Amino acid sequence: MKFLIIYGTTEGQTRKIARFMEEVLQENGHQVIIADASEEPPTPNGFDAVLIGGSIHMHKYQSPMAHYITNHVTDLNKMPTAFFSVSLAVASDIEEEHQEVQKITDEFLAQKGWKPMITTQIAGALKYTQYDYFKRLLMKFISKKEGHTTDTSQDYEYTDWNAVKTFIDQFADKVAKMREVL
Repeated sequence: MKFLIIYGTTEGQTRKIARFMEEVLQENGHQVIIADASEEPPTPNGFDAVLIGGSIHMHKYQSPMAHYITNHVTDLNKMPTAFFSVSLAVASDIEEEHQEVQKITDEFLAQKGWKPMITTQIAGALKYTQYDYFKRLLMKFISKKEGHTTDTSQDYEYTDWNAVKTFIDQFADKVAKMREVL
């Protein structure tokens, strides 16, 4: 099968996750085209399935990824699609954080009118070494509140790669079963 992966990223973790998804699909014999939403990505036409993902920053996803969905929502709703949302809040032990992230995702998808067949929430990373002084202080404060490490001299990755693999395998299996029916 031929998959398209479109992603929006701010600090690079969503790109890393999308690249991992690409590798998993390729290892299973699928063709994959991957593109940053900010770099003129291909249309969904000609693909068997599309995965789109972005990260939440300040309760919003990246504009280029959101614009891609808006521009192609009709085609996306006619084919197998999946959405992956990346957020540091997913790594939190606070249930309200998880509910808030899911609410942001649900409202975003409803606003866009897109109905992916499967969605997931993926924990992101703290990229302290990439932050400016003020963002580093803000992220340190947030991290301390949630019980995460606050040593700002290094980065911390919270992505559960096994869960990402399970998500992508489940999506590919659903797409394959749909194709068998057709």
